[in-house]
Amino acid sequence: MLRIFAACLLMLSFIGCGYKPASSYVKSSIPGTIYVHVDVLLRDPEDALLIKDTIVREFARRFGNFLVPYEQAQTKIYVKVRSLSFITLERNIYGYVDNYRTKIALEFDVRGKKEAKIVTNGYYDFAIEPNSIITDAMRFRAIKEASAKAIDKFISQLAYVGAH
Repeated sequence: MLRIFAACLLMLSFIGCGYKPASSYVKSSIPGTIYVHVDVLLRDPEDALLIKDTIVREFARRFGNFLVPYEQAQTKIYVKVRSLSFITLERNIYGYVDNYRTKIALEFDVRGKKEAKIVTNGYYDFAIEPNSIITDAMRFRAIKEASAKAIDKFISQLAYVGAH
């Protein structure tokens, strides 16, 4: 009984102070249906396809049924991959790399009710076995995680745009 009372009191305090979740601000920035177009770096075609697939999948996970073809979209989001790099973070006493950081920079151009140009970075740190190399599986996971973090930052910045 005390827990129910405390939960009700907490909800009333949120309602009373004008709290709105970030998703409501995002919806005001990009209302209705969305089309996502991804431009990738063609100098590395294997990573380009992975990045494009990851970005579209992350948007589908967050916006679900609102993704539609170009002709039906009320808001169009153009995503451009500015850079992708693997940076050495740490070396062991023998000079071999133990830890890497994947960094991806994405530029989002939102065209619709509210227009915005947002640039975000995503990072993902990972370790490898001593005296080994980065495998394709590690590389793909690192790119996927870094892209997902960059999209998370984009959505939070989009919420800020929607609030103002």
